[in-house]
Amino acid sequence: MRKKVDLTSGDILKTLTKLALPIMGTSFIQMAYNLTDMLWIGQTGSAAVAAVGTAGFFIWFSQSLFTLSRVGAEVFVAQSLGEEDEEEARKFSVSAVQISVILSIFYSLFIFFFRHPLIGFFKLEDSNVIHMAVAYLGYISLGFIFSFLNPVFTGIFNGAGMSKVPFLINAVGLVINIVLDPLLIFGLGPFPEMGVVGAAIATIFAQLVVTLIFIIIMKKHQESYFRINVFQKINMAYSQKIMKLGLPVAIQNGIFSMIGMALARIIAGYGPTAVAVQKVGSQIESISWMTAGGFSTALSAFIGQNYGAKKYDRIIKGYRAALFTVSIIGIFTTILLVFFAEPIFRLFIPEAEAIELGVVYLQILGLSQWFMTIEISTQGAFNGLGKTTIPSAVGVTFNALRIPAAYFLSTYTALKLNGVWWS
Repeated sequence: MRKKVDLTSGDILKTLTKLALPIMGTSFIQMAYNLTDMLWIGQTGSAAVAAVGTAGFFIWFSQSLFTLSRVGAEVFVAQSLGEEDEEEARKFSVSAVQISVILSIFYSLFIFFFRHPLIGFFKLEDSNVIHMAVAYLGYISLGFIFSFLNPVFTGIFNGAGMSKVPFLINAVGLVINIVLDPLLIFGLGPFPEMGVVGAAIATIFAQLVVTLIFIIIMKKHQESYFRINVFQKINMAYSQKIMKLGLPVAIQNGIFSMIGMALARIIAGYGPTAVAVQKVGSQIESISWMTAGGFSTALSAFIGQNYGAKKYDRIIKGYRAALFTVSIIGIFTTILLVFFAEPIFRLFIPEAEAIELGVVYLQILGLSQWFMTIEISTQGAFNGLGKTTIPSAVGVTFNALRIPAAYFLSTYTALKLNGVWWS
């Protein structure tokens, strides 16, 4: 098996792009999981979309927990390999996986046993939506261990510069999810009709397969940093380093999800259709931030290896190349959302009221896409240097302002629901 990919030499833009494309593809695959669910669930009505969207906030919050170990895996594996220290990289890999397993178990138990009051927080008025949301959340929580492990495995490969491997593995999971979704949601062939529960089961099974493939591929590699024994004694020194590095990013993501929950509670006052519009609209909008997130991850690995190798000129040039690339993505997404909002949204929910609200959502949020791609990419640059606190502090501060802005604009101005989008 081949060694880690060297990111410290060669043409910068070519090296960065070659690394980024599979990571961006992996990000698109993660986005496609949600889009696929929304496409099929949307055909059953806005109530089902609202239910899955509401439960989805706790899936979003779970990302902040596995980010705690994923960031450390990416950055420390990259920096260790930049210093030509594979044993150090292995210790960080093992510790990251152990942290992820422990967190997934505790979070799964918490979500499963408290799913009723957690959904109750949103004060949904439709009992059918509440029932579906609770059921979906209960089932999806049973598969959190797989959704926690897969990003960490991905981070280890990305840190080694081998981003194509997790892209291909996650693509297999996406295909499985695409096939199973309509079968389980609508009860095609020998399968019973399960609605939103079917969507949850399809996602869990797909994630399980991805985890198994990761384990098989890692066992076939000869590199020491892929030899992971999750049952070995926990190395507190390495675990603390990982958590110290990942904590600011995890807190940032966790606060973002809580901000989203607070906004969802405001939106819920406008009915289940508004909740469904926000859920679908955010998934469509994720075209840009998932792409920028993929490039951000690539930039983090690129800068991590060059920082470890003390090649600081390549860090600056790599950052500039990344900004140029994501700027194109941001501008393209703005054009797409502003001028093609109606045909895009119609694909997900065919109801007239939802389409009308959804078009406005996409057009308003479309204006922010360039700024968002720059922010996300810059965060990746800081992460690669091991300085995760700075972008987290900036992001948390200004995103938190969305809550008072949304409340004021939706309550005290004529904008009403649109005030939430403008915030």
